Amino acid sequence: MHTLTKQVSVCVATWGVATGLALAASQLPDPLPRTDGKPADMSKPVKVFILMGQSNAIGFGKITGGEGSLENAVKTKGKYPYLVDEAGNWIERKDVRNVRVMCSGSGPWSVHLNEWMKIGGGKIGLEMGIGHALGTAIDAPVMILKSAIGNRALSFDLLPPGAEGYAGNPEPPRKPKQDGGWYAGVQYDGDVRAALDVLADIKTYYPDATKYEVAGFFFWQGEKDCGNPAWADAYEKNLVQFIKALRKDFESPNAKFVCATLGEAKKGAGGNGGKVLEGHLAVDGKEGKYPEFKGNVATVYSNPLSMGSSGNAHYSGNAETYMNVGEAMGRAMAEMVAQDGPKGSLMGKGGKTGTATPGPELRKARKLAAGKESELNQLLLKTLVTLNDAKLLKALPIPLSVTQAKVSLVSVKADKTLTFRSDSGKTADLKFDTLKTIDYANLAILAALLKPDNEVTALSGVYLECAGRVESADKKYAEAGEKAAQKLQAFFE
Repeated sequence: MHTLTKQVSVCVATWGVATGLALAASQLPDPLPRTDGKPADMSKPVKVFILMGQSNAIGFGKITGGEGSLENAVKTKGKYPYLVDEAGNWIERKDVRNVRVMCSGSGPWSVHLNEWMKIGGGKIGLEMGIGHALGTAIDAPVMILKSAIGNRALSFDLLPPGAEGYAGNPEPPRKPKQDGGWYAGVQYDGDVRAALDVLADIKTYYPDATKYEVAGFFFWQGEKDCGNPAWADAYEKNLVQFIKALRKDFESPNAKFVCATLGEAKKGAGGNGGKVLEGHLAVDGKEGKYPEFKGNVATVYSNPLSMGSSGNAHYSGNAETYMNVGEAMGRAMAEMVAQDGPKGSLMGKGGKTGTATPGPELRKARKLAAGKESELNQLLLKTLVTLNDAKLLKALPIPLSVTQAKVSLVSVKADKTLTFRSDSGKTADLKFDTLKTIDYANLAILAALLKPDNEVTALSGVYLECAGRVESADKKYAEAGEKAAQKLQAFFE
């Protein structure tokens, strides 16, 4: 491998994992951290995220080969380093379950995958990026449950209950045929039934699970609707009803929903593809047109993430497209989940269990006052330099956003050069002002451990609050004492 910053590189088990807080998507390290390999806390309900759509939701990203393969992206280009260990072997997560079932219409369903999240044979889909993002963001068992099949239209095959259908439909929508034949909505019914059957037997699909709750839905679909003007015209209203129907059918009124646009679809495009794209964008909770979806629905604009080709061509099997879009969808979901408070606090927020009490509301993190960021950073740097000059630095491993492994701070110079060392003995110099907020928080916590000083402890609380870790920040303020904490509060607006 290479230097510390390239080899052990880019991501950590962040401090939030230790404190038990949910990480907002904007605070998830980029790249994502490598899993610590530990199983999830099975005293908590399994957080189930259901993935639906058509063929690209199933996944056609090639694993081996040259350009466009996952192997080439990870082991040659250095992308998605969280997928491999330090020896370059594919990693298996023990806290995220990967389950995939499939049925055709009202026919019997079959199990295609029931395993821990890992790279195996065949192809990959969105679940890899989604699973690693949510495994990082949620301190509870996670299951990605894929129930999908190819060549299905939202405005016909996947037509949800309560939908009006589409112009020119010769039959009333969603009317099952007595002979069991095809009808509008038959694939929606089949996909939902298969997923519910899995959840009814949760222990088979997540070992040692006793409870679960449906925390969210993912949806990547639209290619088939682009081929029919009537279906494209009805796409937006059917997507709105699709979101509502899923929440009702899974008894999860507060479950989040993330969809992604088709990779080839560009904003401003016309035709059927433009109508489907506008339907996807319309439901986005931040920039869409439905106030009821604010904070609980997100749309990922995937055109900038796609490596070319089109959905109908399965993006030529380019694994980077599936990884990019999947990770972006996972981050979007993590951002909404984080709004519900501490990691694992989705209990009782809807879903099949409904037995636990919601986690306590956390106050929102405050912003630093204008001009205070530089002063705050100078205070931390001065503290670290003092520790270095007094020979008080000790080899205490801390997580850092530029390394997948915990590293020890070796020395700090007044010119803002920090030297870190990995367990293997490799060292790397980093400039203090190139670090991220969570790095400053971890360095401040380290300083407080090495120099038990009330103001240094309060300083770590300020950085934790800036990083969105309000619960941990309040604990640091309490440790520091009222006088020291109050002095540091002057940094906030």
